[in-house]
Amino acid sequence: MKALRYAKRLVGFDSTSHLSNRLISKYLEMKLTKHGFVVEKIEYLDRRNVPKVNLVAKKGGGYGGLAYFSHSDVVPAEKWFTHKFGPFEPAIARERLYGRGSCDMKGSIACMLTAAQSFAWDDLKMPIYFVVTADEEIGFHGARCVVEESKLYREMVEHGTKAIIGEPTSLEVVHAHKGSVEILAEARGLAGHSSSRKNVNANLAMIPFLNEMKAIYDEVESERKWQNDMFDPPTLTWNINIKDDSPALNVTAGKSTCQMYFRPMPGIDVEPLITRVRQAGDRYSVKVRVTQFGNVFFASPGSDFVQESLKLAHRPKSKTVSYGTDGGIFTEIADKIVFGPGSIDQAHTINEWIALEQLSLGTEMYAKMIRRWCCDA
Repeated sequence: MKALRYAKRLVGFDSTSHLSNRLISKYLEMKLTKHGFVVEKIEYLDRRNVPKVNLVAKKGGGYGGLAYFSHSDVVPAEKWFTHKFGPFEPAIARERLYGRGSCDMKGSIACMLTAAQSFAWDDLKMPIYFVVTADEEIGFHGARCVVEESKLYREMVEHGTKAIIGEPTSLEVVHAHKGSVEILAEARGLAGHSSSRKNVNANLAMIPFLNEMKAIYDEVESERKWQNDMFDPPTLTWNINIKDDSPALNVTAGKSTCQMYFRPMPGIDVEPLITRVRQAGDRYSVKVRVTQFGNVFFASPGSDFVQESLKLAHRPKSKTVSYGTDGGIFTEIADKIVFGPGSIDQAHTINEWIALEQLSLGTEMYAKMIRRWCCDA
């Protein structure tokens, strides 16, 4: 199976997000070029000055067609379930391909690469676009770079290209997912021996701030106005993590931090919550910084594109998921779904794997979609 060969090769690249993805990008650029794609390469340095590469490729003339969006980075694999082979040494057992990224989402890339190369340039009435971003796992920075700099992405937006975000959905058609917001709150004090009144414990400012954050948590968990039953769970999943820098029990904390992370949903305005967090910070002299990682992803489940995708996939109804994707950044594209091989239950696990059957079915489904929107259109 060609998709399996590609997937094994891709898993062999250690493209953990804190590393450069140049090598895997070079390999993909070579394969895309070999099979008739014109490749636009967009490079940047991440915040640690590590070189990163996005690929935006096009095969076929004209405009419109179908775009496939993916990412080449993976989460860390500091722990792995066996010593027989490492996380970047692909292995096959029990009709599964094991390896970091096999499910999220190098198996998907392998499926689309296999499907796309089976169509000659002359077969295509409309083009296939193939996008591979960096840093999806740590804030969607590569996707933002594509939106800002890619000429081919502008072309997709202008001409109504339909889009597949190829994240693992077990080949279920997904029409919506949650967004993501991170909040960092920091209180400053003066570290020193706890026996002295000259020092200031930063936690004394943080504690009343945390009381208000707990009140927000209770509210969003209980009040219907903050919930959306399209999702499971239907809440914002407001998460609170706290720590201070005190090295010992008898040392006052010079700094206390609180990290919060929640997931906005379609139809819910979360700005009042963010305003309340900022106001609490002002009241208690806690510095607050808010980062919007990703927007919500939503396509009308009744749209022609979603309905036709369901027919091709032989699924009765589209679904929603609670995780985020690059699709939350590519908001200018109207017709879009999340659809890919592999189960999210296997993504990011210590024994990440994808079923070989999913690689076969994923390739078949992507080929059907290319035929429908690039050849028969």
